[in-house]
Amino acid sequence: MTSTLVPALASGGLVGFSLGLVGGGGSILATPLLLYVVGVASPHVAIGTSALAVSINAYANLLAHARKGHVRWLCAAVFAVVGTLGALLGSSLGLVVDGTRLLLLFGALMVVVGLLMLRPRGVGRGEERPVDRRTCALTAAAALATGMASGFFGIGGGFLIVPALVFATGMPMINAIGSSLLAVGTFGLATALNYARSGLVDWAIAGQFISGGVVGGILGMLLATRLSAGKATLNRIFAALILTVATYVIFKNLPATIAFG
Repeated sequence: MTSTLVPALASGGLVGFSLGLVGGGGSILATPLLLYVVGVASPHVAIGTSALAVSINAYANLLAHARKGHVRWLCAAVFAVVGTLGALLGSSLGLVVDGTRLLLLFGALMVVVGLLMLRPRGVGRGEERPVDRRTCALTAAAALATGMASGFFGIGGGFLIVPALVFATGMPMINAIGSSLLAVGTFGLATALNYARSGLVDWAIAGQFISGGVVGGILGMLLATRLSAGKATLNRIFAALILTVATYVIFKNLPATIAFG
């Protein structure tokens, strides 16, 4: 346990920092960090442990955004509830996929996410839609698809939830970031519980990871407040980090996947 303390605290701090800064994105780093920095041997244990850690850190950051009035609670609740059903289904599918193949798919998804983050964002410029049946239906449909992807890959899904909320509701980006954290936390918790039932959560490392994440989340929130005008620059920097990690994950797992056919 002692040997994992420092890397787990540092890795958790990085994930929490990203969640506090942009309301998501950092969760996609949790599994690779647990595998290649903390030293968790099993890909499935890394996925289950990261899902739990990301969930708790997301809830902590949700409280900070809520205090600033950034959370649209009805839309956030619809997204969280419907998306959780998708996350449970997605995580069940993920459990029956070979760990190495799952990581290869995960790396490919990270490449797509990184490239999308490099695109200029035009979201958040339209008018916010009234919270009626149509808006709730669009939110629920987006939540189901996003939840399935989140559960399958064992990620919080904030990088998908934020644009999905903006698309479905027209809410400003800052509100989508705050509102997304309810779903990020709930998706992660649903996935973690599913993995825990199979004994695929390392509780000691999860506690260390969460402790670092709480501190990182506070720092991320403080920096987000000061550098909100520079979010596009921060997105580009983080996209480069995601693409770097994705390249490492793909090249580390591709030979094994080819060998196993």
